[in-house]
Amino acid sequence: MTDTTTAPPALKPLDYLDVDSLLDDEERAIRDAVRDFVKGRVLPEVGDWFEEARAPKELFPELGKLGVLGMHLEGYGCAGTSATAYGLACLELEAGDSGIRSMVSVQGSLAMFAIWRWGSEEQKQEWLPRMAAGEAIGCFGLTEPDSGSDPGSMRTTARRDGSDWILNGQKMWITNGSVADVAVVWARCTDDDRVRGFVVPAGTRGFSAPEIHKKLSLRASVTSELVLDDVRLPDSAVLPEVASLKGPLSCLNEARYGIVWGATGAARACFEAALDYAGTRIQFGKPIASFQIQQQKLADMALEVNRGTLVALQLGRLKDQGRLRPEQVSMGKLGNVNGALEVARTARQVLGGNGITLEYPVIRHMNNLESVVTYEGTADVHSLVIGQALTGIAAFR
Repeated sequence: MTDTTTAPPALKPLDYLDVDSLLDDEERAIRDAVRDFVKGRVLPEVGDWFEEARAPKELFPELGKLGVLGMHLEGYGCAGTSATAYGLACLELEAGDSGIRSMVSVQGSLAMFAIWRWGSEEQKQEWLPRMAAGEAIGCFGLTEPDSGSDPGSMRTTARRDGSDWILNGQKMWITNGSVADVAVVWARCTDDDRVRGFVVPAGTRGFSAPEIHKKLSLRASVTSELVLDDVRLPDSAVLPEVASLKGPLSCLNEARYGIVWGATGAARACFEAALDYAGTRIQFGKPIASFQIQQQKLADMALEVNRGTLVALQLGRLKDQGRLRPEQVSMGKLGNVNGALEVARTARQVLGGNGITLEYPVIRHMNNLESVVTYEGTADVHSLVIGQALTGIAAFR
């Protein structure tokens, strides 16, 4: 029989549903360590990084020391944490800035995961320990100027030339590209039309990574093109364990999982800023938090942040049990990113004119989320993935 005489614990505005109680001690310790890092190292400077469009490359060794680069992978200097712990780290990193979480996601869930899952033992030994330590930076080349949601239509080619491969093509919107030491590039082979991955060290003749400028989103993150002009690679550069779109799509699913958590971190940061502002901003002789319309906004934001966190946690538990499906990740990304955008836009209204300045985090998160909603699969495509799962009918194939 339930004891009704014990008073329930006090409500915590920033954890209204007491999600913290659903985590184990190790998960809380990892979350708190990343939260402290973001509070001490990222938040004091990220407004300047965003304004100056400067990606803090110097963070990579610090992130390696923190243990978050490829943290959910086993061996090769990686921490080997649970998927849930990795998700919590993504949440805290994106509460700092989407660009910082993107740096970590691309490093660990795309570039490192591709080598870890599909690479040779020699490739793993050469790259993964240095990447886990933040001593080497990776990027992931799949998206092209004319091939975003439809990676199967890629035009980058790889052709045999004796025992070597010659790569030609262009990749677009590549996080970490201009600062990367190694790129995992996906190309269609001219001899059998199969898609293969290649490990391309920066500095390889014919390979360049010009940075994309004039962005108004993800400004604290490097975004680049990758240009491959008769790039010659030995056969040892091929990822040997996959020769189909299954390779890059498996990596994208890893990254999307991190976004499910990260978007909730951005939403929480906006909600926290709005809640604090509403309690201290005086209008008509009292704090604006006392007005019904502002309380409705705060209630809607709290609902969305808590809902998104519970969705992310459930997907994390499923992933740790080996039961997570890509279609479920699509639902998580679609719902959590759209929800985070609504939180950011609502928080922007609560802050009024102050909402557009970098003295507060809201406009920065709001702009960043406009990229997050379309990268690693647009909201439209994730809706169609869910629709296919519900009906059994493919609407875009």
